[in-house]
Amino acid sequence: MRKEYDFSKSIKNPYANKLKQQISIRIDKETINYFKQLASQTGIPYQNLINLYLKDCAQSHKKLKLKWAS
Repeated sequence: MRKEYDFSKSIKNPYANKLKQQISIRIDKETINYFKQLASQTGIPYQNLINLYLKDCAQSHKKLKLKWAS
């Protein structure tokens, strides 16, 4: 490996604005287990499945229906 590299002619990643953002989120164990089981059936990592599901919800503008107990 070189000690120094010349990045003066490098270009910005054109896909940089499409990169995923890492966050922390609290999800019930049952929900994680569901997606892990689905992942073992499909061969798709469970985190990707969760992302695909949430992305589908966002794209189709799904609304959450909550009914609080009185």
